[in-house]
Amino acid sequence: MDMSKLENEPRILIEVPLKPVQGTRFQPTGFPDLGAATYQTADGRQMLLVESAQSMANRMETVCWDEGKNDLAEPLTGLPYVVVKDEEGAFVTNSMLESHRINSPYILESEDKTFFNLLQGELDAMKKGAVDVGKLARTLLKYDPNTLLHGVFLAKKDLAGGRLRLPRALSAFIEATNVTVAPSGGVKMDHVDPQGDAKKGFGHVPFHRDEYTGDIKVYFNIDVSQIRGYGFEKEVEDLILMLAFYKIRKTLKDGLRLRTACDLEISGNVTVTRPDGFSLPELDELEQKLPAAIIACEGQFASPSITEVLYKPGKGKKGKKGQDEEQEEPEIDDTE
Repeated sequence: MDMSKLENEPRILIEVPLKPVQGTRFQPTGFPDLGAATYQTADGRQMLLVESAQSMANRMETVCWDEGKNDLAEPLTGLPYVVVKDEEGAFVTNSMLESHRINSPYILESEDKTFFNLLQGELDAMKKGAVDVGKLARTLLKYDPNTLLHGVFLAKKDLAGGRLRLPRALSAFIEATNVTVAPSGGVKMDHVDPQGDAKKGFGHVPFHRDEYTGDIKVYFNIDVSQIRGYGFEKEVEDLILMLAFYKIRKTLKDGLRLRTACDLEISGNVTVTRPDGFSLPELDELEQKLPAAIIACEGQFASPSITEVLYKPGKGKKGKKGQDEEQEEPEIDDTE
């Protein structure tokens, strides 16, 4: 793992061909009022977005969490993150599983303001004037280094006027080329009352679904310049890059079952298209070296490394039926 090859490089670009684990059809992501995101290139190729950047960010975080142990994957032990518990001490969620990371409403909208006030105190100097990105990055490193890779937008007016944000330094997406539609469908069967009221879940309900065939490829982009611009010591910079490499390798190994009808696997070489001469480290090498890299950066982390937040639901806004509810955030890139 020769990091010296990256000293003067602004980007690491990686691409990997994929294929369905069985058959030829796959189901892409869908968007409200749009469905599948199809488009055509200037040279006439039919293209399809299989998985979006925001979804891939979530998947690259998910592979770092061991659901069986309800803890970090073993090679990442010691990395800081924020865990949310209820008033009985039961696990609710954490900053690695939340789509908006430490900007999660379970972390910042709770009536328990202990962590919010802690963040506010550390970032209060940026209430006026330009945002000190280096200071923001060090604060995020302290509580959850994953935010430095996947981005965050602390959209709270009491946190420097809602101006604290970092774009993604690690991004990914999956697209397919030369695609054709593979139409399919079925029927939801009701053996008791085939003529029942479908609006209430009864009766036979026929449906159609468009799947696709085509050449699939996943792309990864690591913005080395952005990471370097935070001004961290070399051991921290190396840890962030190693964490990015781990997320990529782990996703390629365990994180490509996107949906029931979209289960993918690698079908060719993992190619680093930039910089020349650099190879993505193998997963077993990363698993061996990450523990020591984490220990080398412990002085930069919160102590203890896991910050606990007690979740007490706030009053929220009244919905149409009078219940407390929060508006669901759409699937957008909240870091750009």
